[in-house]
Amino acid sequence: MAVSNSKDFELDVAEYIEEAFERCGLEVRTGYDLRTAKRSLNLLLAEWANRGLNQWTIKQRSQALVQADGEYPLGEDIIDVLSVILRRDNTDYALSRVSRDTFITIPNKTTQGRPAQFFLDRQVTPNLKIWPVPENSTDVIYYDGLTRMDDGDAQVNTMDLPFRFYPCLAAGLAYYLAMKRAPDRIQLLKAVYEEEFERAKTEDRDRSSFNVVPAYQYFRTA
Repeated sequence: MAVSNSKDFELDVAEYIEEAFERCGLEVRTGYDLRTAKRSLNLLLAEWANRGLNQWTIKQRSQALVQADGEYPLGEDIIDVLSVILRRDNTDYALSRVSRDTFITIPNKTTQGRPAQFFLDRQVTPNLKIWPVPENSTDVIYYDGLTRMDDGDAQVNTMDLPFRFYPCLAAGLAYYLAMKRAPDRIQLLKAVYEEEFERAKTEDRDRSSFNVVPAYQYFRTA
């Protein structure tokens, strides 16, 4: 038998809903079934954002700086900022992240210079604050932003995720629906979902080398 030579399998919202209902031992029968399932699907995506880093949602964006302006609103789709660099004359300089407490205690927030620190004020529309404030209007910052996934608005929509997360999304939606429609299957479907998510998250990790080296300057023998 010949293989398909096809690698385009992809589920749309309606198919995810159908799969989830079947795992609950149910069938989609009414328009309300579709509405409640789409609501659960989008709540599931919000829960994924709270679980941590999804590699495919990292987008690199840029922001031109304005002299003496140390605050820049980012898009509402930004969940968090992972790293920031400043580019000046084709040279990149890393900015270190500081906490809210550290930023608020900076004595003079109008000091101008080459920005070296940033604080992300995570409001509904996140606000990136940098210090020192820019000394020119020619520098540009580049940041890796963790962004929100596209919603599942219509039944014909496909989802904004790689194929390796298809089983995880189907399992998660089934678990969410079980809480409303099939309480006798909650524990089983939750266990399947957590297993699928852990497997997908592990595969989606950053594969760069990581070494931990102890610091000996504070070590002494008795």
